Amino acid sequence: MNLTERLHLYIQLTRLHRPIGILLLLWPTLWGVWIAGNGHPSWLIVFIFTLGTALMRSAGCAVNDYADRHIDKHVKRTCDRPLTSGKISEREALWVAVALALISFALILPLNPLTWVMSFPALFLAVSYPFTKRFFAIPQAYLGIAFGFGIPMAFAATLGHVPPVAWILMSANVFWAIAYDTEYAMVDRDDDIHLDIHSSALLFGKFDVAAVMACYTVTLLLLAVAGLMAGLGIVYFTGLVVAEGIALYHYRLIKDRSREKCFKAFLHNNWFGAAVFVGVVGDYLLW
Repeated sequence: MNLTERLHLYIQLTRLHRPIGILLLLWPTLWGVWIAGNGHPSWLIVFIFTLGTALMRSAGCAVNDYADRHIDKHVKRTCDRPLTSGKISEREALWVAVALALISFALILPLNPLTWVMSFPALFLAVSYPFTKRFFAIPQAYLGIAFGFGIPMAFAATLGHVPPVAWILMSANVFWAIAYDTEYAMVDRDDDIHLDIHSSALLFGKFDVAAVMACYTVTLLLLAVAGLMAGLGIVYFTGLVVAEGIALYHYRLIKDRSREKCFKAFLHNNWFGAAVFVGVVGDYLLW
C-alpha cells in the first residue's frame, strides 16, 4: 500500500472527510473563546483552540473506532471503517491517536499552566467517552462534557481562571449534545438494541422526540443566562431566537422518526451552533 492510500485510510479513521464532528466541537469552544476575550480574543488563542479542536476530535475518532472495533462490524453503516475492515491495525490506530494528542498538547505550551493542567481531564474525557456506551445509560451527556471542556479551557487560557459563566456555557453544551446526539442515536436505535449498547434514544424510548426538544429548550435557557452574565445584548439574543427556529425545524424532521430525517437533523445542528456564535460576535461588534 502506497503513502497516498495510507493517508486516505487515516483521513477515514479520523473522519476528516466528515467535518460535522469538528464543527459541533468547535462552535461551543469559540463561544467560550469570544466571551472570555470580551469580543476581542487573542488570535493566537483562536488559532490554538481551532486547530486543537480538529486534532482532538480526530484523535477521539481513532480511539472510538478502536473501542468499537468488535461492534462496528455488525452495523451496516460502520462495517467498512478502516480498522473494522482490517485495513488499519489496532496498534496503528492507537498510534495515530497518540500522535494527534501529543501535537494538541504541544499547541497549548505557549499558554498558561492552568490551561496545561486542564488539558489532562480534557484528554481523559475524549479518550474515555467511546467506552461509556457499554455501561452509562446516557453517554450523550458524557459526550457533552467532553465536547464542552474547551469552554472552561478557553477562559483559563484567556483570564487565568474559570468564572461561573464558563460552567453555564458548558452546561448548555451538555444539553445541546444530548439533543443532537439523540437524533444521531435514533438512526442506530435498532442496531444498538441488538448489540447491547446504551444510548439516550433507547433510554428515552417513545419520549425521545419530546426529550430532544426539552434539551434544546434547556440549552437555550442556559445560553440566555450566560448571555446576561456576560452582558451581551440584542444581537446575541437574536442569535438565540434564530437557533430556536432551527431547533423547531429539527422537530419537523424527527417527529416521524425517519432514519434519514433524524440524520439530517443531526447534521443540521452545525447551523444551531453557528447561529449562537454569530450572535456572540455580532453583539460585541455592535457594542
